[in-house]
Amino acid sequence: MIRIVQSKNKAKYSREMDQMHKLRASVFSDRLGWEVEVVDGWEIDAFDALDPLYLISLDALGQVRGTLRLLPTTGPNMLRDVFHCLLPDGLVIESSRIWESSRFSVDLAHPAERSANRLNRVTGELLAGIVEVGMMIGLTHVVSVYDARMARVLKHAGCPADLVGEPQRIGGVMTYAGLFSTDEDMLARIRAAAGLEGPVLESQIKELAFAA
Repeated sequence: MIRIVQSKNKAKYSREMDQMHKLRASVFSDRLGWEVEVVDGWEIDAFDALDPLYLISLDALGQVRGTLRLLPTTGPNMLRDVFHCLLPDGLVIESSRIWESSRFSVDLAHPAERSANRLNRVTGELLAGIVEVGMMIGLTHVVSVYDARMARVLKHAGCPADLVGEPQRIGGVMTYAGLFSTDEDMLARIRAAAGLEGPVLESQIKELAFAA
């Protein structure tokens, strides 16, 4: 199940936010060795102050097992402001119908439930959640920066990307920027790869998360 957290309901889900930021620290600082800021066990950056949508995957006991962050490309975002070297000269991705996904994190410390083709269910839920959110709010695409390992996961998940510019080696790994469609075809491919039979978003918070 995917829970959506943003500024208007963040106080209600302080436990989930705590687990989310600690998971991000374990993934990006401890496991991947990225140069990220960790404060009191939390990985947190300037983009967290911009009222993103957080998609949080919860297990049956309500524990956080995965997370990601969505931000509009009409404001500050990681591709434009941090990884702009991946953009061809003169290209700007800025549209109210394209948002950016970042800080994709999955907890590998716990046994993973996997689909028939061995895709981690949490990974599948998060990817399906992105598309479900995109379709709900009228997005055409989501853009993301990801490494070669994640590129293999995305291919395995039936989640093809249109590459933006040429991949480059950043911090010792090949790094890509890609545009992903948020439509019924993409959602069907992800659900099939992940063994998902229906929506992953927590139904009772849809109105809260997307109210004007």
